[in-house]
Amino acid sequence: MPAVSSVLVPYASYLRVYEPLAAFPEPERAHWARYARRDRTPTAQDELRRSLADLLSTPPMPVPVHESADAFVAEVDGVVCVCPWRTRLRGWLALEELGELLPMPLLDAVLPPVVRGQAAADYELWRDRNPDARPWIRTAVWQVPVRWFTLFSDDERTYREAGAAEADGAGAGGPGAAVLRYRTPMVQARRRLARALKTLRDTMDDGPLIEGLVDVGRWLEEFHPRSLVELDYGGLVHALSGAQLAEDRSAADVAAGIAALRDGDGEGAGEAYGRLTERWRAVRDRQFAN
Repeated sequence: MPAVSSVLVPYASYLRVYEPLAAFPEPERAHWARYARRDRTPTAQDELRRSLADLLSTPPMPVPVHESADAFVAEVDGVVCVCPWRTRLRGWLALEELGELLPMPLLDAVLPPVVRGQAAADYELWRDRNPDARPWIRTAVWQVPVRWFTLFSDDERTYREAGAAEADGAGAGGPGAAVLRYRTPMVQARRRLARALKTLRDTMDDGPLIEGLVDVGRWLEEFHPRSLVELDYGGLVHALSGAQLAEDRSAADVAAGIAALRDGDGEGAGEAYGRLTERWRAVRDRQFAN
């Protein structure tokens, strides 16, 4: 499908966990070990193209019929780690959120009620057989949730300009596209989240940010302690100019804001939050530009 394969599917960011092969039971471990030895593994753009092809079918398929056998691969201190796509589970989870993102008439036109009803029934049956299943990848549209930035420090930031030499990793934008991502060991991610959560609970009332951090913390606890955690701006690089990407220091702003709260510096926390809000408001406004 040439028309599909040439399409960039933008404006989504990703939080991924790469687990070491030792975290997987056999025979899945053997499958991923063979998979990681391939000369080329798919990129995030390949995954998105396949999802788009399913949605363009008649009737549309919001959830693949078969589970993907693909994954993203990374090497951490000589240890091979994989991030399974698990497109079926993520498709069901995304379908549950669509009702909050789209007006019902539009949702009915894109995915008719009968299609959504069948997908929901399939998910219920699947969940009964797989009660402990969880995704290795979380997705956000037109934003990077603030809570994700708490897991990383500024010195873990990698930025590759558009047209620069290809870097390792998932690369959502495809060859030659800009890349902005953070990577950190799981132990660091959990430690930073715990510190941020304590500071916010000591200085703020319960709210969406604290609830979001608790949710991310519970998700991270599901994975091997020697995993790698990655935040990838993915297709959002197409919504930001090269200058905006180069100047983006969102993780540093979040860290500065939390540190200011910890020190009782309300003014400093407000300044950091203001920088963050202004930056991401400009991105979200583009969602409604057309």
